[in-house]
Amino acid sequence: MASRHTLRIRRGLLAGLLPSLLAIGGCTVFSSAPLWEVAKVAGMAASNSLGQSKAINTIYLPHEPIRHVCIEFNRDSQVADFIPALQAELNARAVQSRVYEPGVVLDTCPVWLRYQAYMQWALPPLSDKYKSYMTAATIILQSDDGRIYASSSYETNDNFGVAKWTSTRSKIAPVVAAVMTGIE
Repeated sequence: MASRHTLRIRRGLLAGLLPSLLAIGGCTVFSSAPLWEVAKVAGMAASNSLGQSKAINTIYLPHEPIRHVCIEFNRDSQVADFIPALQAELNARAVQSRVYEPGVVLDTCPVWLRYQAYMQWALPPLSDKYKSYMTAATIILQSDDGRIYASSSYETNDNFGVAKWTSTRSKIAPVVAAVMTGIE
């Protein structure tokens, strides 16, 4: 038989957890298909552990810290969310950026970022609709006179077909870090 102290602890835990569990939503806590919920959680865990992106083929030449870059828009890259993901990662590193059409010459842009990104289409797990995903990307930082400061790339590491479904931003984050710091 449980002691009074143990019963008080159990009641306290139940009183503290019950509102939290109910706030999550009934379908998550009280699912009619608990095995399906377990499979979804296991899939998310596998996606997060196997889908780690990393920068490859990094070249970094020492240079002054960069606080502003001009991004040359690449019409041949069809990854729709590449520029927003790239700018979000630059912003997270306190680097301001603006996007310009190719061939624009500006005296106010001492550092240019040029990129190439590739995509493919496939069926995500548990889906019957095709979705695009980024398969590879390369970022090059250059001075306005063409000197290369840094370059780095990303390629999908297709562990069990899971890594390709991570977001463009999570794929490009280590590449941005590599061109800014030189560390892969």
